[in-house]
Amino acid sequence: MERRYTVITADSHCGADVVDYRPYLASRFHDEFDAWAATYEVPFADLLAPIRYRNWDSDRRLAEHEADGIVAEVLFPNTVPPFFEEGNLVALPPGEADYERRWAGVQAHNRWVADFCAAAPGRRAGVVQVFVNHLGDALDEIRWAAEHVDVFGGILLPSIPPGSELPPLYDPVYDPLWRLCEELGAVINIHSGSGLPDYGDLEIARAIMLVELPWFSHRPLWHLIFGGVFERFPALKVALTEQGVAWLPRGLETLDWFYGRMAGGGAAEAVFFGAAAQGMSMKPSEYFERNIWVGASFLRSSESALRPEFGADRIMWGDDYPHSEGTWPFSREALRVAFAGEDPDVVQRCVGTNAASLYGFDLEALAPLAARFGPLAEEINVPIEASEYPPSSTSNAFDTTQVLRAW
Repeated sequence: MERRYTVITADSHCGADVVDYRPYLASRFHDEFDAWAATYEVPFADLLAPIRYRNWDSDRRLAEHEADGIVAEVLFPNTVPPFFEEGNLVALPPGEADYERRWAGVQAHNRWVADFCAAAPGRRAGVVQVFVNHLGDALDEIRWAAEHVDVFGGILLPSIPPGSELPPLYDPVYDPLWRLCEELGAVINIHSGSGLPDYGDLEIARAIMLVELPWFSHRPLWHLIFGGVFERFPALKVALTEQGVAWLPRGLETLDWFYGRMAGGGAAEAVFFGAAAQGMSMKPSEYFERNIWVGASFLRSSESALRPEFGADRIMWGDDYPHSEGTWPFSREALRVAFAGEDPDVVQRCVGTNAASLYGFDLEALAPLAARFGPLAEEINVPIEASEYPPSSTSNAFDTTQVLRAW
């Protein structure tokens, strides 16, 4: 029999059209929402374009994914929830003055996501957002999501940028959050774009943000490692999504070097930095091997070659639908870029099994869909030359330069 892959994208995005969030708000917010929505301006070009329906049209979204060989997806936020000025991923954390309304907006999105997942049972893992201004609210929301989201994709790690009034992620004040996620098996998702500072309104600000965005996305990793979070909560599961993989070999080597200096360096290191190392029983790279998964969106061939350095059991391919840098409608070609010539068992782990294991998808339930829509293993095994890249695609998977980014 011909082998077909069960493809689960570990990175896709969704959200309601603005007015469709209204029913998910408590009625006491309706008048304020109506006033906000009347002056709301869409901040993202893809939410103005004809493709904006892909964020919320369940049937068309399923059809487009099936045509692209994908049978299930992990859902990150994309549209702008009530009372936000930016999308969930890049929005700054609320201050106390606007916490209540922003929290209501987040909850509206989470409840919309639960319904969106219910519209395609077993095929969508919903990632919910929380704030940590009032930790009790966050814990209650996580418990709610674990009960109400069909496939619970865990939480989007709250954004805590430099200069925030919130404690940093390495502060033990967040231990109740880590403890609950460990108990529930809920994934802590760190997606590219989160944790950014306020860059201001100058025209150049967006360019600076784009250059620095990867580093701020990586930053929570060493906060959790050196903050002892993985030592105190050894079963905690963290996914680093849409951050590339090129930075990991050198990045982990660097973190291990710092740990070595803290643990066994000179007297100065022991005095000033040794406390963190004393609370760690393993090297950073060993915590990574135990606690971290990588949502390697639109994996390029230059990055794919690095996979043996940190294992094939942690890589999860993603299409980043419906973003312009994503692989739709050329995901089969993108899979060839990343996996041509690979052992089919390794490919299956990277394109589906790892995500199923982490997020809780039922592979047996998805098998009939994969038999109908999944790409053929022999098709993905055929190398693709740069001259064959889809000329109309703007996906990073088809970047002909294939430069390895340092961070």
